[in-house]
Amino acid sequence: MQVTETLNEGLKRGYSIIISANELNETVEQKLREAQPEVEMKGFRKGKVPIPLLKKQFGQRLMGEAMQESIDGAMTKHFEDSGDRPAMQPDVKMANGEEWKPGDDISIEMAYDALPEIPDLDLKSIKLEKMVAKIEKSAVNEALTNLAESSKDFEERGKTSKSKDGDQVVLDFVGKVDGEIFEGGSAEDYPLVLGSNSFIPGFEEQLLGSKLDQEIEVSVTFPEEYGNADLASKSAVFKCKIKAVKKPVSAKIDDALAKKFGAENLDGLKKQISERLEAEYEGAARSLVKRKLLDTLDGMVDFSLPPSLVEAEGKQIANQLWQEDNPDAKDQDPDKIDITKEHTDLATRRVRLGLLLADLGQKANVEVSEQEITQAMMQQARQYPGQEREFFEFMQKNEQMKQQMRAPIFEDKVVDYVLELADVSDKQVKKDDLQKAIEELEKANT
Repeated sequence: MQVTETLNEGLKRGYSIIISANELNETVEQKLREAQPEVEMKGFRKGKVPIPLLKKQFGQRLMGEAMQESIDGAMTKHFEDSGDRPAMQPDVKMANGEEWKPGDDISIEMAYDALPEIPDLDLKSIKLEKMVAKIEKSAVNEALTNLAESSKDFEERGKTSKSKDGDQVVLDFVGKVDGEIFEGGSAEDYPLVLGSNSFIPGFEEQLLGSKLDQEIEVSVTFPEEYGNADLASKSAVFKCKIKAVKKPVSAKIDDALAKKFGAENLDGLKKQISERLEAEYEGAARSLVKRKLLDTLDGMVDFSLPPSLVEAEGKQIANQLWQEDNPDAKDQDPDKIDITKEHTDLATRRVRLGLLLADLGQKANVEVSEQEITQAMMQQARQYPGQEREFFEFMQKNEQMKQQMRAPIFEDKVVDYVLELADVSDKQVKKDDLQKAIEELEKANT
């Protein structure tokens, strides 16, 4: 094998690799020798078919395999000898592909961006402040009030009172389409909260102002995209009888409310709320200190970046933002989306930090276990109620998705490693200050 460097500019590399016909033939014959013991052919005992005859019979078919193995082997040896690490899959092509014929050497052209050398950093010199908010009694009381409001009860209004938005009306109804009762269009003693938008558009609005024992005829049209295709876009008439009109009242903050949320008593519910708030505050504080750490690391390093990585990341950012701005658009060619300076600047930061964190993690022997990836996949699958098992099994079989699960876990473990070495001091703040800082961070990330 003969290797000649054709390009060495910054991180861009180019090489011409020649694999001789003799090397290729030797690979083919090696494959034939390995297969010979299992080959049977008329006139010969099993394993005794001569190599020249095997070559005549199978040589052409094995030549393609041999060429690919030889090219892969040449690339592997090159990276072992040079110490280069390609940033992305190298661009490889046969220079004499169309002209090549058996007995010729193979001429390969290989180009790639090499990963840069990452400078060592003094992580102990990093100084950061971490915002720490105490769990105040007012925050617990506010959470209790919100729980009570979300657990509203309903009590009877006066017999002559008219229903209002937010009230619950209990009714019997029978629905007809084209004068015929349809399946699922009737119910008795149905509790409907007006304004909940749980019924066909226009239904609840026509019940506003209704009274006890009143009979009302409601006319609606099913939406074009209604779940039942037989009813889509059709007009319907519902005969309704109001059997109760109830106004919403907040639940009392007592032991009964606590039991609704799985606590033994009110003190137990307060403890649960305090623990939840503590976890929320800690999560918010970590997000903020992580951002400060990444900003600090970004300012501590300056090294060349592989153009191919920055370009690929820029395309991904531009495509993601375009999809967010055009959620209903389909079949958009990502290559036709303009990549702005803003996209490129963000891509540059992400690639630089990604390479730095990868280097720090490698030097610190940070690893992500299969158990951690499995737990992350299970958590992701819970976002698809009723399809958790199918989605989990799909992710297990998809190596790309497993890598996507691995990346943020690895990043967080490297961040934890750096924070342990850095000088991090706590800064006591109020909940509102912490919340404001989080909102500013979220705004900066959009």
